[in-house]
Amino acid sequence: MHLHILGIAGTFMGGLAQLASAAGHKVTGSDAQVYPPMSTQLEQAGIELTEGFDPAQLDNDPDVVVVGNVMSRGKPIVEAMLNRGLSYTSGPQWLFENLLRDRWVLAVSGTHGKTTTASMLAWILEYAGLNPGFLIGGVPGNFAVSARLGDSPFFVIEADEYDTAFFDKRSKFVHYHPRTLVINNLEFDHADIFPDLAAIQRQFHHLVRMVPGEGLIIHSMDIPAIDELLAMGCWTATETIAEDKHAGWQYSAIASDYSSFEISAGEKSVGQVEWGLIGQHNAANAIAALAAAKHAGVSVEQGIAALNEFAGVKRRMELRAEVSGVRVYDDFAHHPTAIETTLAGLRAKVGGGRIIVVFEPRSNTMRMGVHKDTLGAAFSDADQLWVYASPDLDWGLETLNAPVPTEILDDIPAIVEKVSQQSRAGDHILIMSNGGFGGLHEKLIETLS
Repeated sequence: MHLHILGIAGTFMGGLAQLASAAGHKVTGSDAQVYPPMSTQLEQAGIELTEGFDPAQLDNDPDVVVVGNVMSRGKPIVEAMLNRGLSYTSGPQWLFENLLRDRWVLAVSGTHGKTTTASMLAWILEYAGLNPGFLIGGVPGNFAVSARLGDSPFFVIEADEYDTAFFDKRSKFVHYHPRTLVINNLEFDHADIFPDLAAIQRQFHHLVRMVPGEGLIIHSMDIPAIDELLAMGCWTATETIAEDKHAGWQYSAIASDYSSFEISAGEKSVGQVEWGLIGQHNAANAIAALAAAKHAGVSVEQGIAALNEFAGVKRRMELRAEVSGVRVYDDFAHHPTAIETTLAGLRAKVGGGRIIVVFEPRSNTMRMGVHKDTLGAAFSDADQLWVYASPDLDWGLETLNAPVPTEILDDIPAIVEKVSQQSRAGDHILIMSNGGFGGLHEKLIETLS
């Protein structure tokens, strides 16, 4: 089968392309912008890429056009596809019908932590010798690729609540039919497609309805939005995770930054994790992955041993460089809660060390200003905040009201120059963006050098 993928450079569609190629299909694709790390992965997989969306690329008569959710009606290539009567489908639907239907799907959902938790889970299964397939919205350090077909029944997938395609407005995750489901947390996000939290809860409940009675739902305890979701109806056994003795799975800090922590199940200690990650949120991610792996048959002892060797995920508090005593980190956080927990973890690690944050409000929700009243407080653990004022913001950053010294600039080279001039040995510079940030990471490291 020849698949032509529209929007192939996204993390999900790029991963799908690699899986389809590994399964023996011919894969081509196009996107408006193709850049590393996905472009590198696709090239290594021998997948032919086209820059842009010229309708002429459909002249090679693909058996099916797989349409990414970045595509919309009115784009010439979409109109050409429809007018020619070409066979088309969404990425999630093609994935289920062709690769997931007969597999034990372990899905990781939630507003935050999906990529990291899914990466942990895939690594635990791999460490236990189960050779899972996976499709993750990031690059796990233990694998160096974001997707792998695998040759076992088990498949780990990052279950995103974003919509599927212009012709299917359900969340992507309703296509995956998981047997094991993790719900890390649940907050309002994606304001470009959801009017309120209740709309997101409805999509999550569609997902809950699909988990078989003999499956398992693992969720964080005492989160009202999740409790309300499950109260809408749940037909599957559940297990809870929390830093609370009443949870089914508990964790407690040994080191203040959670670089080591104890895990208990049913109030009985089952072991300790000592690793290179930090933050309470990552400890919670870890026990969710541990519980999901146990459902697939991995012992707790093996799971903990795997976590001790977990290498993290690119762009999740990734140390990009250390130059003259200045450490530069890259982080994907783009929601106030994720920003706050990430900074809290870094503050616990560095103590009184100076933390400089460089932030790009890039997601659709951020650009719309949905979180403008709560965003500023999320930076309370920083010592200095630099914010990039991109021209497509729908709100004025002067209302940010962060409780730390803040500078707002609309020029990336100027940010690079000023941050590099201000930095000194012992500083921790944390760059936060869910995009490429105009190459700021590389430019800053080069200037510091």
